[in-house]
Amino acid sequence: MLAFIGRRLLIAIPTIILISVFVFALQKLLPGDPVLAMAGEDRNPEVLEYLREKYRLNDPVPVQYFHWIGNALRGDLGISLRTNQPVLELIAEKLPVTIQLAVMALVIALAIGVPAGVLSAYKKGTWIDWIANIVALSGLSVPNFWLGIMMILLVSVQLGWLPASGYRPFSEDPLQSLRTMLMPAFVLGTAIAATLMRHTRSAMLSVLKSDYIRTARAKGLAERVVLVKHALRNALVPIVTVTTLLFGELLAGAVLTEQIFTIPGFGKLVVDAVFNRDYAVVQGIVLCTGIAFIFMNLLADVAYRILNPRMRDQ
Repeated sequence: MLAFIGRRLLIAIPTIILISVFVFALQKLLPGDPVLAMAGEDRNPEVLEYLREKYRLNDPVPVQYFHWIGNALRGDLGISLRTNQPVLELIAEKLPVTIQLAVMALVIALAIGVPAGVLSAYKKGTWIDWIANIVALSGLSVPNFWLGIMMILLVSVQLGWLPASGYRPFSEDPLQSLRTMLMPAFVLGTAIAATLMRHTRSAMLSVLKSDYIRTARAKGLAERVVLVKHALRNALVPIVTVTTLLFGELLAGAVLTEQIFTIPGFGKLVVDAVFNRDYAVVQGIVLCTGIAFIFMNLLADVAYRILNPRMRDQ
């Protein structure tokens, strides 16, 4: 296992280098001058030149890249042009918010998607299967921003059950934190639940055709035991793999949801940075997101080998 992880890490190194090159190159294509945006209305030529020298914007692009990546390897992702705060500090401040949102959304997705997929596979061809597939297709088709707005109008404005926006740290008030995060987590979780439902159904249909399932039924085992202990247990390999990758998507894909519900997380931070032309923040966030995806892919590979004995024997 350690040798496998070591090989994966070696493969990840050139991938991270390519990500850093694309991140740095693409931010150079963004319109506008960050120095002009930072200077505001007082655009004294001497001040502008001082800022360009301070942030090394007058250096050739390759020199800027190697300077940036060298600092990044030492844990220095630069300074925000707008707040004059270290980018790594901003990320460390906002990342727990998005992680909490992603974890809650994943719990909701698992609670909905896996049971629905098992039931749909078990009742294949019945009206239950048709309804489950229609709901899953709707979950994949409905945009998150529209569902979020509709939930705010219904749950917050009309019924007054949950706050429409805002955020309270879990460490300060756990109950209020869960109340403020419940709606955005449900919005994100429904789309992920639809994907999980489809993968669970496909895996269960394949497993239910196996010989050991027929043997278990021939032994007179209860259908619940056959489904949970024998079928679902063997169908977990693709489900766990997909779940691990979906968690990475949740960390990076909560931009619109955080904007709608005014959650000060990763997504809102990157949107504000783009509008303010805060290139250092954009670079740091995208680089960290890319590394997180690589880590989640590695975690998915490790989980697959743990759950599948045949892979461990190779």
